[in-house]
Amino acid sequence: MKKFVLLLLIFGATLTSNAQAKGAKIGYIDMDYILENVPDYKEANVQLEQKAQKWKQDIEVKKNEINKLKDILKSERALLTKELIDEREEEIKFLESDLIDYQQKRFGSNGDFIIQKTAIAKPVQDQVFTAVQDIAEARGYDFIFDKSSDLTMLFSRKSFDISDRVVRIITQSEKREQVSKKQLKANEEKEEEKEKIEANPALAERQKILDEKKAIREKAIEERKQSAAQKKKDFEDRRKKLLEDQKGNKTGTTIDSTATNKTGSENFNKIEDRKVAQDSIRNTKEIARLKTIEKNKKALEDRKKALEEKKKKIAADKEAAKTKK
Repeated sequence: MKKFVLLLLIFGATLTSNAQAKGAKIGYIDMDYILENVPDYKEANVQLEQKAQKWKQDIEVKKNEINKLKDILKSERALLTKELIDEREEEIKFLESDLIDYQQKRFGSNGDFIIQKTAIAKPVQDQVFTAVQDIAEARGYDFIFDKSSDLTMLFSRKSFDISDRVVRIITQSEKREQVSKKQLKANEEKEEEKEKIEANPALAERQKILDEKKAIREKAIEERKQSAAQKKKDFEDRRKKLLEDQKGNKTGTTIDSTATNKTGSENFNKIEDRKVAQDSIRNTKEIARLKTIEKNKKALEDRKKALEEKKKKIAADKEAAKTKK
């Protein structure tokens, strides 16, 4: 250990002298801190911890079962034959061996917990490596160390810590990836909808009709907007012209211009009133037509009802005549 520390001090002194001579720029990261602050890793780690808790509960259940069998054997040993005692002890040994195997499978050096812990950390570690390279190239770092690695750092000034910068880069990258995933999902849904329509001719035809109706409706709305805008513009132009004529006249023409302006407004209002009256007449005619249809329909139903009653009466009379005979 002393030799290792001595070598480390020598390496540090050499590195410091080289840094001073060449003006080297040094930084470091704390991998443990980065992992704790990356959202994806934190979420995956929480899920792994939940699994680990379930495994620990399973281990406790197995232990309790073994202890229970041991207690029973202890209390009943005096009443059992040697064969039964051996049989129960063999069962307990088997369960203990199974418990050890289960513990090794879940929490051993090559167990599920270590494997999955490494698996969820590796993608983040790869991102850290890429981010560190980008930072080093962009900011001119010559050396970047990992504080949480086997290389012991006896002292590290906080100003050389770039861990927060690495976390920001990874977090921004994850946000962009989430947006890309949303866009990809939306595109996939569109493609699926398109495939469904293409696979079903009736659906495709119905969709085509809906699209055509939508296009016609949007076109009509746009035309009405343009027409209204044009009418408004024409009216404003006429009004502006009348005002200019009014200002241009110096003797007695003010009243005429005003009258002309008023006449123009009245004409425009008359046209609009006439349109409203025409629409009202059309609506009145349509209402009258619908009432006539409804009246004819009711009269037809009344005739059908009278005819049915007449048929029933004739049938009843025939039945009565047969009864008399």
